[in-house]
Amino acid sequence: MATTTERPKWNVVGTRPIRHDGTDKVTGRAKYGADIQLPGLLQGKVLRSPHAHARIKRIDTSKAEALQGVAAVVTYRDVPEAPEGPVTYGELYQLVRHTFMYDKYLARDKVVYKGHPIAAVAAANPHVAEEALRLIEVDFEVLPPLMDVLAAMKDDALLIHEGVTTREMGADTGKKSNVATHQQVIVGDIEKGFADADIVIEHEFRTSPVHPGYIEPQNSTAHWDVDGHLTIWTSTQGQFPVRDQVANFFGIPASRISVMPVEIGGGFGGKVTIYLEPLAALLSRKANHQPVKLVMSRADVLEATGPTSGSYVWVKMGAKKDGSITAAKAWMAYEAGGFPGSPMGGAVRTMLAPYRIDNVQIDAYDVVVNKPRAGAYRAPGVTNASFAVETIVDEICEQIGMDALDFKLKNAIKEGDRTTMGTPVTKTIGNDEVIRAAKESDHYAQALETPTGKYRGRGVASGGWHTGGGESSCIMTVMSDGTVGMMIGTMDIGGHRTSVAMMAAEVLGLPAEDIRIGIAGTDSIAFSALTAGSSTTYKTGLAAIGAAEEINRQMTERAAKIWETTVDNVEIVDGAFRHKTDSSLKMAFKELAGQLLSTGGAIVASYQNSRAGGGDTFTTHVVDLEVDPETGKVEILRYTAVHDVGQAIHPGYVEGQIQGGVAQGIGWALNEEYFYNDQGIMTNASLLDYRMPTSLDLPMLDTILVEVPNPTHPFGVRGIGEPPIIPPPAAIANALYQALGIRMKELPMSPGRVLAALWKKQNEG
Repeated sequence: MATTTERPKWNVVGTRPIRHDGTDKVTGRAKYGADIQLPGLLQGKVLRSPHAHARIKRIDTSKAEALQGVAAVVTYRDVPEAPEGPVTYGELYQLVRHTFMYDKYLARDKVVYKGHPIAAVAAANPHVAEEALRLIEVDFEVLPPLMDVLAAMKDDALLIHEGVTTREMGADTGKKSNVATHQQVIVGDIEKGFADADIVIEHEFRTSPVHPGYIEPQNSTAHWDVDGHLTIWTSTQGQFPVRDQVANFFGIPASRISVMPVEIGGGFGGKVTIYLEPLAALLSRKANHQPVKLVMSRADVLEATGPTSGSYVWVKMGAKKDGSITAAKAWMAYEAGGFPGSPMGGAVRTMLAPYRIDNVQIDAYDVVVNKPRAGAYRAPGVTNASFAVETIVDEICEQIGMDALDFKLKNAIKEGDRTTMGTPVTKTIGNDEVIRAAKESDHYAQALETPTGKYRGRGVASGGWHTGGGESSCIMTVMSDGTVGMMIGTMDIGGHRTSVAMMAAEVLGLPAEDIRIGIAGTDSIAFSALTAGSSTTYKTGLAAIGAAEEINRQMTERAAKIWETTVDNVEIVDGAFRHKTDSSLKMAFKELAGQLLSTGGAIVASYQNSRAGGGDTFTTHVVDLEVDPETGKVEILRYTAVHDVGQAIHPGYVEGQIQGGVAQGIGWALNEEYFYNDQGIMTNASLLDYRMPTSLDLPMLDTILVEVPNPTHPFGVRGIGEPPIIPPPAAIANALYQALGIRMKELPMSPGRVLAALWKKQNEG
């Protein structure tokens, strides 16, 4: 790791303490969702559709209900009636019909993807539950599946949902279609922009669905008690959204639901969506109020939880010979899966983020197909579109004979420029600094050696993301020994509890180890938004800082009381309290904490943060690779990821986030995809066949941390969870072009596709 800028002289921020949850996790003490054990716990299983598209003609559960050991069977008949109108849903807060949300949990009259839930069973043990599933009789009228996004858009295509009508720029057109939404952005004069260009390049690109690949499968345990109170333990990125969605599903007050936090074994956006919670609650209520646990198999995870969208992306860009971009136009169709709601909005907002372009037109379409509903996955929607944009940028640079990083510097968006969404950049950003750091890096400065007979190439690509904000809460209590207990309301999937504790420790003048941090359930703390969108360290840090400042204020009052002086005459220096006019009077934080009970009682502070956006962050990656022309296999030789991180609170975590995102992006680029047969069945629904990279597939992934502090945060924090996954596919595609002279326009660039492209080039030659 390298850091390119001078950091402020903090005592805690910027250091690398051992993570607060580390011992629990390495010793096995940490409790995950599937570890929950309760008296009388029943085991649940879900019957899922064997077809990608079919009408349900009959469901008969009588034999399953009669099986000894079965406590409850639920189908759509047990689901409450869906209210009219839309509901806000998911990480990107999309509006979808209530009926779609209800049908997603249990199919009513139609299944729209392989794995769509039809019924659920609770039994004394999982073996009885599985036997009960086999006894449920379902008659289907099988329909042709629509698996291709462009075919699904055709006017004569079979409608997957009769109730879907296309919304154009926010207005319902009334037209029945598999196109749920058309979003358009126009800035400047696109025709004039292309007329001013000396070179215009356009290409079509395709990407396949890929899964976040978290280690822990989805799970949920629910106990609907006899008093009407529902308690849920679940693996989630947000306990409050779970509470509110389940309350909405059942039409009951949120106050009657408690969602208890457990450790989460990875998410990457994939555990924003809820799948099992309503089913576990239905089963518990029907099973005479016994608790019920549901845990997905790995096949269920792959077949029935949200991959990111497969997509078709067409991009056209124009530039002058001096490297100035004059125009950019895009037309994109994103797979929503079986229900509307693809992450196309992220692509629209961010696909051109690193560049200053005056003339832009983007059209994006959310299209229903017979696949599992698309979910969030690190920078939702952006990697697909950035793959197209950055490939074309590379080709423009080749055509005009300009270094790719010089081209990026020339067009880099800066403070005061207008974004491609038409809004001004009003806050300090580090885009220019990131590109310069990449250009000055040891990796880029060293020429790529290509031994005789080897096919090697170097590629670069950039990306951008907007750090989110939102509600977050923090409660702090000063203990008599001088340690501080802290509770937060955001789930920890990337180590932010330690980063948040470090910020609190910095404000309080304590070591990070003196902050005892936990995550509270929905009954114990104020509303806190999702752990998502690269927002959590930013927003929860603000809450922790606010609570810590209140602790300092109250502690100052106690010191003044002890010294019989005014609050204005007490100052805090390096975590110690000092009398301003009597240098002999001073107390360490721990010393003062020991006197709290005798000077007015315990000190407790809380803070609720609701700041919205958190600023922009940018990244540029450099990759060297080698291709085996006999097999098409690509080997990554060297990878350097340069990121503006604002201020690295815990540099080790920041490096880990970047390396993890890069590894996932490499998998997306080279191997990962959903294989479907002509019946719409996923044929690689296991981790043996769904090919994610391992440590054996990757070199050491180098990181360079550029620290351009975010002016909206006291410690300069910017989000880092999303950006690392954006550049890898394009950077690798550009390196492949240098190695082979072939522009790859479909993901993944697997050995088979690389070989096919080589053979095509040889035959054309």
